[in-house]
Amino acid sequence: MTQPPPSPIEEPAEDRQAASPLTRLGEARWILLFAFAAITGAVVLHEVPLTTGLLVMAAMVVVTCFVPRKSSSRRVKLNAQREIRRMWPGTGMKVTVDALPTPCFVADGRGITRYVNKQALSIYEGVKPGDPLSFSLRAPSLLEAFDRVCATGEAEKISWIEKVPTETWYEAHISPIYMPGSGGQEKVPKLPDFILVVIQDLTENRRLERMRTDFVANASHELRTPLASLTGFIETLQGPARNDPDARDRFLSIMLDQAGRMRRLIDDILSLSRIELKAHVRPANEVDLSEIVRHTADALSPLASDMGVEIRLQLPETPVRIKGDRDELIQVTENLIENALKYGHDGKFVDVGLSKQSAPQDALSWQLSVRDYGEGIPREHLPRLTERFYRVDVESSRAMKGTGLGLAIVKHILTRHRGRLEVESEPGQGATFKVSLPATENAEGLPEKISA
Repeated sequence: MTQPPPSPIEEPAEDRQAASPLTRLGEARWILLFAFAAITGAVVLHEVPLTTGLLVMAAMVVVTCFVPRKSSSRRVKLNAQREIRRMWPGTGMKVTVDALPTPCFVADGRGITRYVNKQALSIYEGVKPGDPLSFSLRAPSLLEAFDRVCATGEAEKISWIEKVPTETWYEAHISPIYMPGSGGQEKVPKLPDFILVVIQDLTENRRLERMRTDFVANASHELRTPLASLTGFIETLQGPARNDPDARDRFLSIMLDQAGRMRRLIDDILSLSRIELKAHVRPANEVDLSEIVRHTADALSPLASDMGVEIRLQLPETPVRIKGDRDELIQVTENLIENALKYGHDGKFVDVGLSKQSAPQDALSWQLSVRDYGEGIPREHLPRLTERFYRVDVESSRAMKGTGLGLAIVKHILTRHRGRLEVESEPGQGATFKVSLPATENAEGLPEKISA
């Protein structure tokens, strides 16, 4: 059975063993020599009886040889063990930090990481005890707060935003820890033994707040026009057109279109909000992008036929494996092809293709391109195409039953998939939308390389 390790405040076993009389005499030799000189002086100078002096000297030798005493090095060893305990957290502190549901770092007063709990290890890759805390946490405001806590010994709470790869919000609680008997109990505080840094991810809460705010603002703005139209037509039907069948049929048709527009707006706003909530969570499922494109093209073939447009596919024969959400990637492909059909139908063709792209360090990515041969998009509008409710031509967009949210949805889905969108267009020469998505990682966790 394994014996438990000795307590840091206990004396080691070899120090607890009784030393031999000769060893004790050797350790106390200077004290005995001083006592012998004192007794000799007393006998010679003060006429103390020699017998009494010999008895006193003999008693001191006996006490030195046989009475147990503490090791002279025990206090030094205990002090050294206390210093080690203040340098590295004890088991109790580690167990407590591991029980917390949020990422936690334990650093010393110099900013050196001494312990990291399991949650932090799963989020911050490569962090290890012994490295400076700044290797793992690079937010300047957090490091400045850490320095203030070290200097003042007072706890702090800070918040900050990180923009890359997606916008995320964090909050950190930084508290000093003084071990028992350290400077934290003195009048003049010293450097804390440890600093506990607890980090909370507030991204989901902030996105919920933004979703509510954006929904109210966008809905009130975009729904105002169709609601005003519905109200006007209803009042007309109740008044002057009450007994006019032709006007009633015409107005009811317009009201149905306006109601459909409101439904599409609400559906797109809710879809965009749901995507934003998951923007910082990368999909883990593996899908076949080639199959998704074929499925979407087949689903949109009736619309293409009605508009007199042919969808031409150029897809590889083998599956195109990527990490992604199937429903969201279908939404991306559907938005791009549907826009090409609606706004580029004059060109009679829409080309959809998938091709390999060589990224930095020969990593493999796949590029989905959707090209139409319509009127094209003026250059000044290209940077703003993915803004919410932005339209190049408001009237044509509404005539095509567009909501102005399609490309905004595409942008947010690609952000979640670590992809990017590029738009190339010249007036009169159509437009090409290119979507680049990283390929599936290989077994070693590195991107697959393009084969020669």
